Amino acid sequence: MKALLTRIDRVRLAALSLWAVPVAALVPLGLLWLWEAHALRLWLVALLVLSAAGYGLQFWLHRRERRWLLAVETAANPEWPPEADEAWVLVEDLAAKVKPEDWPIGEGTRLGLLGQQTLERVARHYHPEVEQPLLELTVPHALLIIERASRDLRDTIAENIPFSHRLTVGSLVRAYRWKPFADRLLGIYRAGQWVINPAHALLSEAWIHLRGRGYAMAQEEIHRWLLQEYVRKVGAYAIELYSGRLLLADERPDVRLTPASRRDLRDADAGPAGEPLRILVLGRSNAGKSSLINSLFGQLRVATDLLPDTTRRLTPYRLEREGLDIALVFDTPGSETLDDQTLRSAAANADMILWVSAAHRPDRQADREVLDSLRATLRDQPSRHPPPLLVVLTHIDRLRPVREWLPPYDLAEPESLKAESILAAVEVVAADLATPIESVIPVCLAAGRIYNVEDVLWSAILDRLDAAQRARLLRCQDARRREENWSLVRRQLANAGRFLVALPERGGPGRTRR
Repeated sequence: MKALLTRIDRVRLAALSLWAVPVAALVPLGLLWLWEAHALRLWLVALLVLSAAGYGLQFWLHRRERRWLLAVETAANPEWPPEADEAWVLVEDLAAKVKPEDWPIGEGTRLGLLGQQTLERVARHYHPEVEQPLLELTVPHALLIIERASRDLRDTIAENIPFSHRLTVGSLVRAYRWKPFADRLLGIYRAGQWVINPAHALLSEAWIHLRGRGYAMAQEEIHRWLLQEYVRKVGAYAIELYSGRLLLADERPDVRLTPASRRDLRDADAGPAGEPLRILVLGRSNAGKSSLINSLFGQLRVATDLLPDTTRRLTPYRLEREGLDIALVFDTPGSETLDDQTLRSAAANADMILWVSAAHRPDRQADREVLDSLRATLRDQPSRHPPPLLVVLTHIDRLRPVREWLPPYDLAEPESLKAESILAAVEVVAADLATPIESVIPVCLAAGRIYNVEDVLWSAILDRLDAAQRARLLRCQDARRREENWSLVRRQLANAGRFLVALPERGGPGRTRR
């Protein structure tokens, strides 16, 4: 402090003080005039009212900014597999525990340590048996996660922080370096106010205290949000990395056709397109699977017959309808004729399953056993979303009274014996097959009696389209990862071979040249 005062020219300081005296005298003179005019009390009331209004407005602005921060923060990706939910809970727990005073933004090494702790939490979740789970990643993927997390955080700051595009790293460093000196100057100024003008100093301190509370709150809130967002960004990419979902390619995994869909589209006589949604139609023989597909197409595309087991293999048909870009519908033989391996493979490659069950056939124990086996298989794949399941209840026209057929039937408030029979059949099938009652759709597929297909069934399919798309994305990620791994191995071996062939021509360290 003494060294600072010795550098200041006292004559110039005195000249500045003389200029400041008239301005500084305005506050006490004004207070004196208010006292003599008997208006001091009114002025104090106005001061309190306006200060309270200003503080309230500042509090509202803070609440609005807080809602904005919550709206743009990183959340769990709905396209993640179920096993990622527990990992995301660990990331959120770490983000909630970070304190701004423990992680200053100006210290890059500290932020690196915070990112490392985030990675370790996620890595420990996916590799609990490994002593150092953080090392269970490849070098290209480690670089990729840093690149993508930094890119996302850069976009968030550039789009939402005012003037961030003009702020340089040097400015931040210089501001941080001059902060102690600026604090000392501010202290000298505020101390001098108490000597020259105590009344003005008292009001200034009160205003600084109120305003400072609001600014300090906002600054700490932004600091905390940046740290939490940093943890969430790194955690989100770490989940994709350690769960095996992260691909080195930037394109979405469902942009290009998977090998299975490419083959099935060729069998369906369909031209090249994006990855289709795969809808698998299952059920016992003569339950109405082929007739259902014919009704979905709106025209005869599959041969039907009264003989059992008309369909001998999985047959793909391309479906294009409003609300659905492209889909492959698979007609199948009776479930009782399919071996377990074929059935499980078909279900694993499906994005939606339509199980067809005849309403007039009470023997559903075999259907339940097949469905339970499929559910168990899908539960054993925590890295995949199970495809949504709809039970299509066919042959409802054969329910009692058999001769009555006067649709539509209101199942919410049945007014006829036929409607009551259909509702009872829906409830029984839902219980027999352990399926939610809203997932059982009664239809009639008889020629000239088609009912509930175009409206109710198609609406149910569209309602479950988001879940089917999530299942499709994870299915494509699995296929892309396998394809990417083999492609990288082929390229690496080819490049290594070319390098070894060209090595003698380049000349080694011990090779003599002529």
